Amino acid sequence: MADWAHEGMETDQGTREEAAVKDQAMAWVMRLTSGKATQEDAIALRRWREQSELHRRTFAEAKLLWEALGPAAKEIARRGPVADVAGRYAAQHLGRRAFIGGALAASAGAAAYLGTRPPFGLWPSIDELRADYRTGTGEQRQVVVAGDVSLLLNTRTSVDIGTGSSGKRGIDLISGEAAITANASAADPVTVLAADGRVSASVARFIIRRDEATVRVTSLDGAVEVARHDRSATVPPGHQITYDRSGLGPVSPIDVAAATAWQHGVLIFRHETLAHVIAEVNRYRPGRIVLLDAGLGARDVVASFHLDRIDEVVAHIEQAFGARATVLPGGVVLLG
Repeated sequence: MADWAHEGMETDQGTREEAAVKDQAMAWVMRLTSGKATQEDAIALRRWREQSELHRRTFAEAKLLWEALGPAAKEIARRGPVADVAGRYAAQHLGRRAFIGGALAASAGAAAYLGTRPPFGLWPSIDELRADYRTGTGEQRQVVVAGDVSLLLNTRTSVDIGTGSSGKRGIDLISGEAAITANASAADPVTVLAADGRVSASVARFIIRRDEATVRVTSLDGAVEVARHDRSATVPPGHQITYDRSGLGPVSPIDVAAATAWQHGVLIFRHETLAHVIAEVNRYRPGRIVLLDAGLGARDVVASFHLDRIDEVVAHIEQAFGARATVLPGGVVLLG
């Protein structure tokens, strides 16, 4: 069951940008396969891709995903109503330019990159498959590292656990999210490596989540030390810090109930954009929900969903926002 409210509220800038780029990339690919692209527009795609590494990578992933879906996806792109949505989106946000030449350029080097990185995270990477412990889509797993350290792994989470040359215990979060309980001594704290940062605590409960190069640490009980390069910060209970390639962010208060809801089989969203909601829901269900309408993605959402009924999300979005869903093989749903 979900309760919705719609108001204009701000959400995390990085999350919104990534979701928007993914939607734009899928719109480009759909336009490409619809047969309506023209030669004059190769420059438009090239310029779009050159905006950032995120643009280049996401287009390569979207292209590979669309090709993997096969004839069903291409038929929808050519004749289905969602193709019109993609066409309007490309025209409005990107200009009516083709990208046949740009698409060929985009695929150069993509194969090597995607050999270890699956498109849109649809299956585990090589590093994830090699991890000591890994959870599948929608799975949670309890792992006891020692008598004084335990982990609850959330969906699509991979960790390595070992002892370094110094004899210190260490956890390497490769991807996903883990709730960690530590009752260690100050002389031998639990240490978690994630991306290019280090998190340590002695007696504490905290959640650490890694989405590629972005890491978010939430303290639930006790003080947690977070260090990245030459900067560090102490995160007190009820607070959170995020770091990425741009550096260590500020320590800020967090809604603990929403942050820990997944441990109780629920997702809670309080004034988040629909694009953010869909991105989060995608972590818990097979396939992928692809949002084609940027305006729809900006809508504000207050909702809660039970993880054991996660597939009801699409129907709720259709009812609450008047969206139209097109279901493709492999659990892929296009929303426009």
